[in-house]
Amino acid sequence: MEKYESKQQQIRHSADRIFPLLSRLDMLTPALQDKVEQWQADEDTCSFKVKGFEVRLRIEERVPPKHVKIVGDQGGVPIDFAFWIQLHEVSPGDTRIRMVLHAELNMMMRMMIGGKIQKGLDQAVEGLASALNRF
Repeated sequence: MEKYESKQQQIRHSADRIFPLLSRLDMLTPALQDKVEQWQADEDTCSFKVKGFEVRLRIEERVPPKHVKIVGDQGGVPIDFAFWIQLHEVSPGDTRIRMVLHAELNMMMRMMIGGKIQKGLDQAVEGLASALNRF
């Protein structure tokens, strides 16, 4: 399995304040609904379309206030993957966030989309941090 890690971003809130927002997929609706097509979410699952591909995600694990593990749900992308949204509180007003993705990719897929995955993770964590800093 390949591992991709985003850059760390700073959020000017405590991990305890941020975690409830990250641990429910429906709480991400304001940040994501205008960036993807057909966004639907509840507390534990979400689905959407991006560039014609349907993606279904499910929260598999919550460890307050440290991380949320999200996996692909049935009927979504045909790649075995899981990603973590990790929080590390440096001080009460300084929490660092990053995303880590583990994906089962063959050599050809790694060559074709590996760089795009890295860029996408970095953009996603930047956008998430920006939205959480406005909270």
